[in-house]
Amino acid sequence: MKSLESRIEYKFRNSLLLAEALTHPSLAYETQKPHFDNQRVEFLGDAVLQLVLTSELYNRFAGFSEGTMTKLRSRLVSRTALCEYARAIRLGEYLLIGKGEESSGGRDRPSTLADAFEALIGAVYLDGGIDAARFFVLQCCAEKMERIAASPIEKNPKGELQEVLQGLSQTGPTYQIVSESGPDHARSFVAEVVWMDTILGRGEGNSKKEAEAAAARRALDARSWEVGDSNAADQSRSPTDNTHVDKSRELAAKNP
Repeated sequence: MKSLESRIEYKFRNSLLLAEALTHPSLAYETQKPHFDNQRVEFLGDAVLQLVLTSELYNRFAGFSEGTMTKLRSRLVSRTALCEYARAIRLGEYLLIGKGEESSGGRDRPSTLADAFEALIGAVYLDGGIDAARFFVLQCCAEKMERIAASPIEKNPKGELQEVLQGLSQTGPTYQIVSESGPDHARSFVAEVVWMDTILGRGEGNSKKEAEAAAARRALDARSWEVGDSNAADQSRSPTDNTHVDKSRELAAKNP
């Protein structure tokens, strides 16, 4: 846990709060300790995150309307964004999860990482107060906040990606839903955007439309078509990469 504390630049006075934030419900179920998992502190962390970012946006963008600031905040607190923050601090490595969840790839599941990140915010708040939580949140969100400050009015990401790629080739991107999970009232979808047999981005959302938009946004951030030969459209792909795309298409066919 000390390495995580070093990574986030915060040392807990009460280590049990950190342990609680890192405990996935699957482990609590397996150990028959149903009241010790990160769900409650995640609930708190979500509220703290909203408060910190709302305050920051209010102070930074003095001339923006309520509606515009709400849209900016949604970009900062989307599940895709939370997952990015969690991966940046390698949060998945520290999660305490059940064996079944571990074997099914739960340690790197976007929803698990997003929930754990909010739980960690809640734990920092309980341990060190609002100032410590604000420092942690703004530190994690700094890069994305700067991108938003540079381009506060976001275009439709799918439309923007379409425009960029069709400037390079007549072939446009395609989207496929590669997985879906969760109960009927809270479904979670994962989408990939593919162009010229290359997976440009992957995103998650509570609807297929939201997941596809998140995938397009990730592709725009990564801009992988600019790496290496500028005429990426003519590059051939390795057998491994083609296999990956084929598998993604097979999954998409099973999840129409």
